[in-house]
Amino acid sequence: VQNISTAAEIMATALAQGNKILFAGNGGSATQADHFAEELVAKYHKERKALPAISLTHPGTLTCTANDWNFDYVFARQVEAFGKSGDVFYGYTTSGNSKNILQAIDAAHQRHMKTIVLSGKNGGLCLTAAWKPKINCFIIIPDTSTARIQEIHDLILHIHCEMIEQKLFPELYPEKKGGVHD
Repeated sequence: VQNISTAAEIMATALAQGNKILFAGNGGSATQADHFAEELVAKYHKERKALPAISLTHPGTLTCTANDWNFDYVFARQVEAFGKSGDVFYGYTTSGNSKNILQAIDAAHQRHMKTIVLSGKNGGLCLTAAWKPKINCFIIIPDTSTARIQEIHDLILHIHCEMIEQKLFPELYPEKKGGVHD
C-alpha cells in the first residue's frame, strides 16, 4: 500500500511542477497505459483541467521503431524524444522482464526522470542489481496469473487517478479533508 501512495505522490508532484507522465506497456498492459493517460488528459472522476500524460503505445510509432531499430527500443526511443528531467516514466510489465520496458527505464533514468513500475510474479529482471536502482517506485503484484495481475493493475490505476486528482484539485473533494482516504 505504501508504494501505491508513493507512486501517486511522485506523479502528483511532477504534474504540479508542470511536468508530464509517459506510460508504456505491452499487450493488455498497453491498453492500461492508454487508459491511464486518457484518464489524466480527459478526466477520471471530477471535471478539472487536463493533465499532461502520453501513452507511448501508438501503433505507427511502435512498428516503425521495431522495424528500423528493434522492438526492445520501441519505448526508449519515445522516452528519448519526449522525456525530460522532472517527467515520470510509468511502465507496466506483468513479468518484470519486458526488454522494451527495461530499455525505457534506462532511457528515463539517463534523462533524470522519475520511474514507476507496476509488475507481477516475482518482479523479474526489474529487481536485479542492474535495474532496481533505476526505479524510484516499484509495485509488485505477487501472483503468477497475468489476468489477476492486470486486474489489480487496473485497480491501482484508478486509485492513482483519484489520489492525483485529490492532491492537485482538493477543492473538488471537500469530503476528503486532510487526506485521500480519511
